[in-house]
Amino acid sequence: MIFGRTAYDKMAHDKVLYAERGSMTALIVAYTKNRVIGNKGKIPWRIKGEQRRFRELTTGNVVIMGRKSYEEIGHPLPNRFTVVVSNTADFEAENCTTASSLEQALEKAKSLQPGKAIYISGGAGLYREAIALVEKMYITEIEAEIEGDTFFPEFDERLFTKEVEERVEGEIPFTYVTYKRKDGDCDKSIY
Repeated sequence: MIFGRTAYDKMAHDKVLYAERGSMTALIVAYTKNRVIGNKGKIPWRIKGEQRRFRELTTGNVVIMGRKSYEEIGHPLPNRFTVVVSNTADFEAENCTTASSLEQALEKAKSLQPGKAIYISGGAGLYREAIALVEKMYITEIEAEIEGDTFFPEFDERLFTKEVEERVEGEIPFTYVTYKRKDGDCDKSIY
């Protein structure tokens, strides 16, 4: 619990706020101390409860992901609209479509799912492109160094206000952190 509210209360508040005012664009990621997000096309950890925040935030909204991230999962995420960014494959299914670029994915998300929050969920190339565009970054900081070959890019923390939402103890502790972009520092050309 942070400042009298649980992380879940904060997420529920954010969902209501963005539903009322229209779509919000954010990225959502979990990475280790050495910024690893993947290894050989897979998430290289299984930590009980770590994916709870992802599920709670993205359910009922739009998730944009790259082809490799989608292929790791193998199907559209339940109770979400999925946009897969790919130039080499076409993924069309119920609640799933394909776009050739992040820009096109954002346009499709907004036209096909108006008013829904949009979460960019990887991989590394999409994250690199999205950092300049998002209003928020929902980051799970995993307090371990894990071997990997795919990394979350560095970003200028001075452009954001960092809010620690919740620390979770366990075999491998992790912390839910939200970075909110300071006013005027976002590339509004996508809005």
